Amino acid sequence: MNTPQYQPNNVLAARARLGESPVWDATQKLLYWVDIYNYRVHQFNPVTGQNSFFDVGDVVGCVALAGANRLIMAQRDRLAFLNTHTGEITPIIQVEADKPSNRFNDGKCDPQGRFWFGSMSQEKSQASLYRYDPDNSLHLMETGLTVSNGLGWSPNEKVFYLTDSEQQKIYAYDFDAPTGKISNRRIFVDLTKAPFFPDGLTVDSEGHIWSAMWEGGCVIRFDSTGKEILRVKFPVKSPTNCTFVGEDLKLLYITTASVGLSQAEIDKSVSSGDLFEVQTDIAGLPSYHFQSLTQ
Repeated sequence: MNTPQYQPNNVLAARARLGESPVWDATQKLLYWVDIYNYRVHQFNPVTGQNSFFDVGDVVGCVALAGANRLIMAQRDRLAFLNTHTGEITPIIQVEADKPSNRFNDGKCDPQGRFWFGSMSQEKSQASLYRYDPDNSLHLMETGLTVSNGLGWSPNEKVFYLTDSEQQKIYAYDFDAPTGKISNRRIFVDLTKAPFFPDGLTVDSEGHIWSAMWEGGCVIRFDSTGKEILRVKFPVKSPTNCTFVGEDLKLLYITTASVGLSQAEIDKSVSSGDLFEVQTDIAGLPSYHFQSLTQ
């Protein structure tokens, strides 16, 4: 079988410090994404190329859809709703306020409408993964992490994936969809011998995982056994996350970062922090909504 040669296309010269958390709103046909250290939630129209943003006043690790004209977001130590018409921010709950060296990082909603989000810590094994349910209950799902990152679910909703970037591993868990419980953690991908770190990920309709490689200049597709089957190279050092967009969900959008680069590295890859797209022949999975019981 011939390996497809997918080519990244720069669609927005955003020059973000730390672009992350791309989420496709299929109803409005808009891509939401964040620039963590510039405190911005972006709104990008792939058809017109127009981009706008909301300044949310503090770091924002991730966002997810939460109904009409609303996002749920994980900021430094809290969850909040963002009204995408008015820019109004409504606090929900504060978490890990007793851990000043931590901040929230990647997250997304599962197919049942529960919001999963994890923290990252400057201290080893002091980060955690949480699940916030539509009934406003908060659940601690995993501990002992350092940089909780890329997460997703298999198409049959039997497997949950979670990345710890610092440990250079992607884990797989058994996932019980009705209860949201995870169990039987095992190593899905081990990159401890690689000179880069797995960051955000997305799962496609074939059950394969696309993981952005921090400091690796690529996105790698792994099959359901964890074997690398495709590598898409980028003209930047640190792709950060990816998701599928469009009517057929075959267009992969990728966020990138410029933070931490030396001037020489910036000169070498001036498009660091920009937004990219890759046309594929593989359909992704939709971005799920937080199914809040109260609006």
